[in-house]
Amino acid sequence: MFTAVFDGHLGDATVEHAAYHMPIIVREFLEEITRKHRGRAVPPPLIADMFSSAIRAFDDAIANDVLELFPGGLQSVRNMPDDEIYTTLNDHATGGENFKKARLCMYGTTALVALVDPDHENLWLANLGDCQGVMISETDHRTWNFEILTTSHNGTNEHEVQRVKCEHPGESECVDDDRVLGAIAPFRCIGDTPFKQPPEFTRRILYNLFPGQDTSPWEEFLVRNLTPPYISAMAEVTHYPLGASQKRLRKYLVLASDGFTDICGEAQRSVIEWWLQCVESGSACCETDNRALQLLWQGLGGDAERVSKVLTVDLDVPWLDDVSIIVQSL
Repeated sequence: MFTAVFDGHLGDATVEHAAYHMPIIVREFLEEITRKHRGRAVPPPLIADMFSSAIRAFDDAIANDVLELFPGGLQSVRNMPDDEIYTTLNDHATGGENFKKARLCMYGTTALVALVDPDHENLWLANLGDCQGVMISETDHRTWNFEILTTSHNGTNEHEVQRVKCEHPGESECVDDDRVLGAIAPFRCIGDTPFKQPPEFTRRILYNLFPGQDTSPWEEFLVRNLTPPYISAMAEVTHYPLGASQKRLRKYLVLASDGFTDICGEAQRSVIEWWLQCVESGSACCETDNRALQLLWQGLGGDAERVSKVLTVDLDVPWLDDVSIIVQSL
């Protein structure tokens, strides 16, 4: 079973591409490794490696598909006239396939992807960015255990900050204001090609995309782009044994974008506990039996008046981040 939460930024092209195509490539990699084992069980560590390799290959293809449009790759693009690059990319009159490929490079998405084996004995969780996976497990004593299975790949994670700094020694601005190159919050993502390719990729290729770009925001971080990549597509993969002997006990896996953790704040555990009470009692809080929507309802306040106040705040700027939640029974 494959489930995932993708939280896009800057635009929706890359997140939609990931939501559609990533399940396909993970399945292809999974079929290949099972064929190699000829019916034998694949060890969980090999599944984890496969999972990470599939995601990395998916991400590599985003930039490579564009570079393949230009024989000689980035080296040839450096000396190619702008009008020739423009004509190659902006092929709307013939279907726009080149344009669509190049547009994927401009945006990015975090990813939290879960894979469960057919016997429901193993869970693999691949994380890129700041989404969160939480395992909620019933115990023999009719209580519940809460376990956060992921770490955030952003500036609040000192290990991530040090990783990037170690990969770019002597570059004081590789992390600035808790952001990669001072520009973007997630340290691991799908897409975000300007942070993974040399500046010429953005200046010579992406700047020539129709209808043209306001280059000033890009130049603010491109001048710091000295030794790419700065953003990683190496997923952090966790293997979680589900326990065949405990199948009678309930387990819920919650996959959520950082918008959910933002609205809950320090009260996240309390929010989940209130939600569990709703689940155990069988009551249809917020007049729905959709468990993810019930959890969102609790996060927004838990009753109609509080939820209404949250959703109707009149501000000139967006203040509530996108919230995506999946609740999976295991």
